[in-house]
Amino acid sequence: MSASAVDLADREQIDALVTRARAAMRAFADADQQRVDDAVTALAWSVYKPEHAKELAELAVRGTGMGNVADKVTKNQRKTFGTLRDLLRAKTVGIIEELPELGLVKYAKPVGVVAALTPSTNPSATPVNKAMMAIKGRNAIVISASPGGQMATERTVALMREALERVGAPPDLVQILPAPATKAVTKLLMEACDLVVVTGSQNNVRAAYSSGTPAIGVGAGNVPVIVDETANLEDAAQKICASKTFDNATSCSSENSIVVLDAVYDETLRALESVGAYLVDSSEKERLQRSLWVDGALNRKLIAKDAATISREAGFGERAQGARFFLVEETGTGSTFPFSDEKLSLVLTVYRANDFDEAVATVRNILDFKGRGHSCGIHTANEDHARRLAEELDVARVLVNMAHTFGNGGGFDSGLNFTLSMGCGTWQGNSISENLSYRHFINITHLATTIPEDKPSEAALFGSYWERYGK
Repeated sequence: MSASAVDLADREQIDALVTRARAAMRAFADADQQRVDDAVTALAWSVYKPEHAKELAELAVRGTGMGNVADKVTKNQRKTFGTLRDLLRAKTVGIIEELPELGLVKYAKPVGVVAALTPSTNPSATPVNKAMMAIKGRNAIVISASPGGQMATERTVALMREALERVGAPPDLVQILPAPATKAVTKLLMEACDLVVVTGSQNNVRAAYSSGTPAIGVGAGNVPVIVDETANLEDAAQKICASKTFDNATSCSSENSIVVLDAVYDETLRALESVGAYLVDSSEKERLQRSLWVDGALNRKLIAKDAATISREAGFGERAQGARFFLVEETGTGSTFPFSDEKLSLVLTVYRANDFDEAVATVRNILDFKGRGHSCGIHTANEDHARRLAEELDVARVLVNMAHTFGNGGGFDSGLNFTLSMGCGTWQGNSISENLSYRHFINITHLATTIPEDKPSEAALFGSYWERYGK
């Protein structure tokens, strides 16, 4: 078959998917808020249901070789449950806000057909998360899965379609690009849809932004977290361990480095070792570096693998047996210090800082190398320290005394909304600097009526300026 024939077949495939999506949207256009919420809840239950959550977790690990089944079950359920909580509290049909003092009434409208690119790290949790948000806005969604995650994502979509039918909603509100979802076919999908939402590689994010279609992408993580002299070290160690080890560090929100103040450095390391950390020595560090990076790129054989696999590949001895994750002491940042980069593995880099100023500088250097715009954190009892990070650092999120993986993308003790897609602002070339939410899947019509004139005098606006600088 000629290249032109293949291209024509690809276009026909995309046209058929988008045509069905638009037909489903028309059939769903008159849905009231209750019907919309029923559809969203059905999507959530299709993945949250215990036997489904386990099945999808097993498919994900089998297909991608990343993470572990138990934590993926938790992720499938926790993220879906939290997102459902957020969505059921929101209004997205008809009038969603009235501001009589401004003479404004706001109406929610769909954005259209959404092209959603999803990563191999979360081949079930991310698709249902995006589908729930899209359907909340009465949109349709077509999902392009990662190659490794295709099997799990296909099953996820099948379950979601069955769930929509069960509540009388059009199943074609949720579709998947058939395998193989090549870059060329995915490009055609992005061009044919009304909005592109990308969670995954930066290559995919850049492709989305250059597609000619409005797009929302995410940035790379590389989370640094400060432990200062006022921190509850036992609590910090437990949270860092839980966050770092969850699903073998597949999350972009997983701690990649900690910066510990000198006054509590040794005590912090002991606290981390007490919860399962293993501090590598200098020779082990060299072996770990050679194992973790191959020709300057992360070794896919060690991404999101368990600690025993990493220990075996790096040639660690009996002393490392039983480790849950590994600590690597480092002094510098940048390309010549690879441990300052995002590792997507059970390896946590440790920096020592003489004081808080140096700790902030180290975090800034880490982020300037990789992860600017994403997030950072701090374990502290000093509110001024936390506020200083928020004031001075170019990140969209600063988490205080939290297990980063469980707070960054929404938590039941965090005010951030649940999501698996975190915008990093213009710092990483993203169009949003917040967690992806249903608000990004609706257009808003503003009805404006006249109000009493609100026109101040020239003196009221310019007076202070005139007094200080003259006319």
